[in-house]
Parts: sequence; structure tokens; C-alpha cells
Amino acid sequence: MSDIVTLDPRRIRELFDLRSDVYASRGGSFEKNPYPDFHRLRETGPVHPGVLGPLVGYHGEGFFQGLPFPELPHFSVFDYATCQDVLRDGHTFVSRPTAPGPELDMADSVMLYFDGDRHRRYRALVQGSFVPKRGAWWTERWIRTTVHALIDTFQGNGRADLNVEFCAAIPLLTICGSFGVGVEDALRIREAATSAGRDRAVLAEILLPIISARRGQPQDDIISVLVQAEITEDGVRQALSDTDILGFALLLLAAGSGTTWKQMGITLLALLTHPHWLEAVRADRALLRPAIEESLRWLPTDPMFSRYAVRDTELGGVAIPAGSVVHLCFAAANRDPARWERPDEFDPSRPLGAHLGFGGGPHICLGMHVARAELHTAIDALLDRLPGLRLDEAAEQPRIVGMYERGPTSVPVVWETR
Repeated sequence: MSDIVTLDPRRIRELFDLRSDVYASRGGSFEKNPYPDFHRLRETGPVHPGVLGPLVGYHGEGFFQGLPFPELPHFSVFDYATCQDVLRDGHTFVSRPTAPGPELDMADSVMLYFDGDRHRRYRALVQGSFVPKRGAWWTERWIRTTVHALIDTFQGNGRADLNVEFCAAIPLLTICGSFGVGVEDALRIREAATSAGRDRAVLAEILLPIISARRGQPQDDIISVLVQAEITEDGVRQALSDTDILGFALLLLAAGSGTTWKQMGITLLALLTHPHWLEAVRADRALLRPAIEESLRWLPTDPMFSRYAVRDTELGGVAIPAGSVVHLCFAAANRDPARWERPDEFDPSRPLGAHLGFGGGPHICLGMHVARAELHTAIDALLDRLPGLRLDEAAEQPRIVGMYERGPTSVPVVWETR
């Protein structure tokens, strides 16, 4: 990771700025606090006809504004119990789209859209690399090196926008490092992902030679795990194809580099804007884990995921016809007062409990333990190496923006230099 020193913060900003045109299609221009509307909607019934964005006042463009299925009925769920009911009922609510569209085109190659036995078989192939006991593998091989190399680039400056100079790069370089991909190619992959239609072609160009090399000589990385994996289809045991492996890689990249960096910024801002908690964590690092879990509950970066009803049913007293799209508002569910006292408060001292920051059910985030390791390693290192770390009061006030992918506009900080 010595080539991290060549990273240009301006290029990182272009690739990761939530205010850019790239995120406009995902509601990136939305700056309103949606939580009062989440509470209002939940109090008037757990399930409402419609799509999340318009229900809380966002009427701009967006992939989830009823697209790519405008002809289908849409419903949004706002309480914790009903979200869990949907996530646990894989016979009624599936991940595979029920109508033609871009998502259905990927449904045979990307595990995110698999259901039932097929999903379980494919997930089991890589699950062992993402369990908690493998956290040290990720941390020692990729995360810690990346974190400290990035801090080296700005430690002497006394100030930084951690969102761009730190948070954005860590998950991307971690997951790409686990593929055997260097920094420059990692940025090419990210750039392609921000240009519609190019991401899979560039990913294939970069990864196919690595896949071929690992088939001949496996190493200690994720691509090697995948090329050595075997799956049983129609009674025949066979190795994963290149297409299968690229589908896994696409999913891991989308989840790894598209969400963790925003959640890292959210967690840092939560601590920086609650200085008593920042000081408590600085003094006792055992508090860092509950602070991370509380940020995932309090302000998850992905506030909504969708499922598709394959048969007529009822949710919260509302009839849901077969073929409907059901949007689960995890953000609202995570502040359901039926489950949490004072749900709008950021309070790491509250008892640890299950939340929907990583989703739930069979499709709960595969990489959640890696994400936790990234968040913990990164924040721990910042507190060790940047004495007096605090919010930069002279900088523009950071804001949490976005409708369907929420994150901070910046994380401006200052610290004492020796």
C-alpha cells in the first residue's frame, strides 16, 4: 500500500462526494432531516402505499422513486416488527425482482438477488471469510496497513477533511486489496462504478487476469477462495465460473466501498458532535464498539431496502397484492420507540441489541464484520495518532445528505501537531 501516498484528495472527492451528479440519481441532493416524517408515518400506521422518497418529501429523480417498476404497486414499511416479519418470510417476500428491468438482468449472476437454497449455497462459499474470527485476517492483511498509510499522508498538517482524505478510501482499498487489485486500479473501478454501464466491463478487465492467475496459483485472498470453491447445481458439483466470481466481486465492491465509508463518516461526526462521548471513547476504547453499534442504529447510511411480494398477503393491516414492491425503511425501524427508549438520541450507553443497520434475515450484510473491523481500526488509530482531535469550527458545518444513500458532506477536523 506504499502507493497510497500518490492518492490525490481532489480525485477522491470527485469519486465520493455525495453532493455530486453521480449521487443525484440516488437522492443525493436531499438535505432535509427525514426522521420527523418517519415518526409521523409510523405513528399513523406501520405500512403506507407509496415509495419512501415521495412519502417524506423527496420528489427528485432517483433509482428508487418507483423505478424501474413504475407499473407495480409500491408499499413502504416503517416499524421494526413489520420489517423483521418481511425479512424472515422468504416464501412471500423475495429478493429477485418480479418484473423485467436492470435488477432482473443481474438476478442470475449477483447473489444479492438470489433466494432460498441457491442463496444459501452461494453465500456459504464465502461466509467463512467474513465471520467474526476472520476479522484479524482482514485487519492484519489489509485494513491496518491502509488506515495508517492514509494517516501518514496528513498527520503533520493539523487539519483534514476525514471524509475525503480518510474514510472514502479505506473500504475501497480494503476490498480491492483482498482481490489483489492495486490502488490505481481500485480508483479505476470506483470511477467506472460512477459511470452507468461501465462498472462491470472495467471490473472484468481488471479482475479476469487475476482470476486466471489464481486458478493456476492460489494465494491468501478472496479471489483464491472463490476460484477454489465448488457449487452443486442440478446434482453436478462444479467450480465457479468467471461470471460467477465477477458477480461476487461486484456485490462485495458495491457493499464494501459504497456504504462503509459513509457509515465511518457518520460515526465520526456522531462522536465529534457529542464531545463528551468522544472523550469517553478516547479514555476507554472498550466504549468504541458500542459507539459504532449506536451509530449504525441511530443513522444507517442505507435507510431502505426492497423486497418483492410473490403472493397476496397483508402487512400491518394493509393488503399487499402479489407482484408488489415492498420498501423496508430500516432507518425508521431503527428508531421505533416500541423497541428503543429515547430513539432519536445518540447514546452508546444504551444496552446493545439487534438493529437493522446491516439489514436482517438471510440477506443480512455478508461483510458486516469486516465493516465493523474497518470502523473500529480506523477510529482507534485516529484517536491514537491525532492528539486533541476535534471538529474544525472554522470549516463549513458538515451536513448529512442523501435520500437512499445518506452520508456526510465532510468531516472537518483539527488536532495538535508535535
